[in-house]
Amino acid sequence: MTQVFALLTVLASCGCSRSTPAVSLIQSSKPAAAPVQAPGQTRPQTTPAVAPPKPVPAQLPEVVARVNGESIGRAEFESAVRSLEARAGGQVPADQRDRVYRGVLDQLIAYRLLVQESKSRKMDIFDTDIDARVAAIKKQFPTEEAFKQTLAQQKMTEAQLREDTKADLLVAKMLDFEIKVSVPLQEVTAFYQQNPDKFQQSERVRASHILIRLPEKADEKVKQEARAKAADVLKQVTSGQDFGSLAKQHSQDPGSAPSGGDLGYFQQGQMVGAFERAAFALKPGEVSDIVETPFGFHIIKVVDKQPARTVPIDEVRPRIEQFLQNQQREKQTQAFVESLRTKGKVEVFI
Repeated sequence: MTQVFALLTVLASCGCSRSTPAVSLIQSSKPAAAPVQAPGQTRPQTTPAVAPPKPVPAQLPEVVARVNGESIGRAEFESAVRSLEARAGGQVPADQRDRVYRGVLDQLIAYRLLVQESKSRKMDIFDTDIDARVAAIKKQFPTEEAFKQTLAQQKMTEAQLREDTKADLLVAKMLDFEIKVSVPLQEVTAFYQQNPDKFQQSERVRASHILIRLPEKADEKVKQEARAKAADVLKQVTSGQDFGSLAKQHSQDPGSAPSGGDLGYFQQGQMVGAFERAAFALKPGEVSDIVETPFGFHIIKVVDKQPARTVPIDEVRPRIEQFLQNQQREKQTQAFVESLRTKGKVEVFI
């Protein structure tokens, strides 16, 4: 975890984040429409025009900023930009360079201020906490070798990773002490009543599937063999064998096979066309014939179907509360960082 993205995590949720589940192979390439529009996922709104950011020079100085005497070097800044680009899946667009670069620098400055403040308070972290966080990071890699290769690519040693991890934990601990949030029930209710469009849910189904995959550009022989295998599995399903067990045994969709083929609930527009049409045509408990898509041959079982509705507040109250808590945390954290910046000395050289 780099410093700049540690800060992003802290600002968003004070270290409380959820991992993203594996995505099923059959999901459409379209952006998934949320079953309920989550608090905060608002539609684009017209915003007042803002002044363009100060241009960032093409040639950066060796030191881009100094925070209470501590330098933020060009290498650290460029590394943060590269990490941002890696997460975004592409380079910063030329017309966005100044805005993005200024944002990255502001994040680095904010993080440095937070680390300095945590150290000034003589805070400490147990080695066991650092060990646990580093172990969690390592688990994100398939092998120890892959982990070490990534460190090498980032020009970082494991000792440096531990130091950065300790800094992250110190900042999170300080903010846990400094930032206090409370969302009264009436605020949750008011948000629900004032944003009815966010809680409209289209018709959706919950389905499971068994996928027999087709290699890209498969010839007719391979295609026939895959269809024959799917037909054999379908025969087992229709003879009364357990669908979930067959999915675990035969399905070649790694995102859903371990859970018995379960895809959860989805709306129209979230799955590839042929699959979606077949699923929405079924009634709960029904199983489809073999359905062909670009991914291969599917056997689909619909578990449940829900009509369009307004989701009641009882179902979304925890999500609304979490969203409002995060809003409070972010606002308070930004105010705290600004107070540190005001009383400190921050020099920017670009």
